[in-house]
Amino acid sequence: MLNDELKSQLKQLLELMEGDVVLQASIGSDDKSKELETLLDEVASMSSHISVENADLKRTPSFSVNRPNEQTGITFAGLPMGHEFNSLVLALLQVSGRAPKEEQAVIDQISALDRPLHFETYISLTCQKCPDVVQALNLMSLLNPNITHTMIDGAIFREEAENIMAVPAIFLNGEEFGNGRMTVQDILTSLGSTADPAEFDNKEPYDVLIIGGGPASGSAGIYTARKGLRTGIVADRIGGQVNDTAAIENFITVKETDGPKFSSALEDHINHYDIDVMTGVRADDIEKTDSGIFVTLDNGAKLQSKTVILATGARWRKLQVPGEEALINKGVAFCPHCDGPLFENKDVAVVGGGNSGVEAAIDLAGIASHVTLLERNAELRADDVLQQRLTSLSNVTIIKNAQTTEVLGDNAVTGIAYEDLATGAKHDITLDGIFVQIGLLPNTEWLDDAVELNEAHEIKIDRRNATSMPGVFAAGDVTDDRNKQIIISMGAGANAALNAFDYIIRNSAEPVHQ
Repeated sequence: MLNDELKSQLKQLLELMEGDVVLQASIGSDDKSKELETLLDEVASMSSHISVENADLKRTPSFSVNRPNEQTGITFAGLPMGHEFNSLVLALLQVSGRAPKEEQAVIDQISALDRPLHFETYISLTCQKCPDVVQALNLMSLLNPNITHTMIDGAIFREEAENIMAVPAIFLNGEEFGNGRMTVQDILTSLGSTADPAEFDNKEPYDVLIIGGGPASGSAGIYTARKGLRTGIVADRIGGQVNDTAAIENFITVKETDGPKFSSALEDHINHYDIDVMTGVRADDIEKTDSGIFVTLDNGAKLQSKTVILATGARWRKLQVPGEEALINKGVAFCPHCDGPLFENKDVAVVGGGNSGVEAAIDLAGIASHVTLLERNAELRADDVLQQRLTSLSNVTIIKNAQTTEVLGDNAVTGIAYEDLATGAKHDITLDGIFVQIGLLPNTEWLDDAVELNEAHEIKIDRRNATSMPGVFAAGDVTDDRNKQIIISMGAGANAALNAFDYIIRNSAEPVHQ
């Protein structure tokens, strides 16, 4: 089940276990049950702390991760391989007594939840967003006896996952709770629990406060920290949208990696420096006074800084056509790597002919019965090497000059309507799913009129990465920089950091924090 390299890595990790763990497994006679039995036996053979027992669970094959004579509420329905293998390893370590990395304030929030919360999360093993949700809810189950969580592999439990068209799909006490990537703080916020603003009351003013957690933010933070500046980062999550990226093959000196690995390495690098990282919160307002620049958070807390770097990134742009909003997660999707397996042997469309769209079509062609790519321009915009690979696929149709006008369907996607911009003719295509890949929308709504934006709602910056508000800089996909690339965002973050340092030297009578 596990190759030699994975066994070696797993054995080293399991040496970190601090106590005994009992895997209670519900095993049947089917092939998947036999695979699960093999997996659990291999895992148990690598540590004297792990034992396997038979159990009668709600689903077969499945297993729960417990302490001796103590149920934790953590269950895996299916085989946690692929991206979920890390979720299994983390559950083993944490159930054994290994302390979680979450801040004590977050742990206190989880522990304070005083009602029964039974979560179920439908996932696919190719989904890069799913492990974040699974690991968050597993942790919450471990910390609070009122909470349970079951990860469900939709590919194994197809009948009950038949209407799940986007993962991760989270259910609470049998009702739909959320879709897509959610952090622990996102889940707590949705449950009505927010970080205590009082936790921020005693924070000293910063030299540089960075808003956002992506590559631009990380680069800026490392540069300002190395300059001896008191640096803070406010972010929903470290890595930002990079977490949702599958293959990264154009980051120079790194031939190939993926978004989660890249984000993890970024977080490790940030944590190497004395940077005050505040995750799970978002900025809600920014204003400049004679005393400094003040950033208000979504929990009402207020932070002060001499300078601010805005690096809030961007999110997937929507089609903005009738039917789309109502059918998101019901056939309208944005992540082919996460949701593609749910459309196996079905007909799908990809809207967008740039690199992301063509890459999505190529990936989906290996899963779906047929892929139709719609591009509103007369030519595709993707790199030539990608276009050549796309046109070599027999189950892909490319339609150019196609302006999407409507997403068709009532309770689920049944098709897409488009207009041929060359002829004016209108067409409908019968489909099961639509993957939207038409670029990014900057996360600037919270800024209102605080800084100048362009028509695309991107922050306007000059060559110093300065915005229209003195002392406020911006970098990355949230700005009007034409090219949106990880490596460009990192360079822009460094440039913003160096110019923020220069601004402080020129405009502050007080010494720089050391």
